[in-house]
Amino acid sequence: LDENDLKIDSPYNTYLCKGLPPGPICNPGLDSILAALEPEEEDYLYFVLGENGRHIFSKTYQEHLKNKK
Repeated sequence: LDENDLKIDSPYNTYLCKGLPPGPICNPGLDSILAALEPEEEDYLYFVLGENGRHIFSKTYQEHLKNKK
C-alpha cells in the first residue's frame, strides 16, 4: 500500500469507509481453511518474516525482538 491506495474511492477501502466491505476481500486456500479447523498446538506467541521469506516463530517477547533484527 502507498498513500494513493488510501485515497481510492471504493466501498472496499476500509480506510475511508466505516464498517465491513460489501463482499469478501480474500479467498483463503484449502490448506488455510483446514489448518484453521484443526490447528496444531504450539507455544508460539510471536512471528516475523525473515530475510529469506520464511516466518520465524518465537515463544517470548525477548526472543521475538532478536528475530526482528
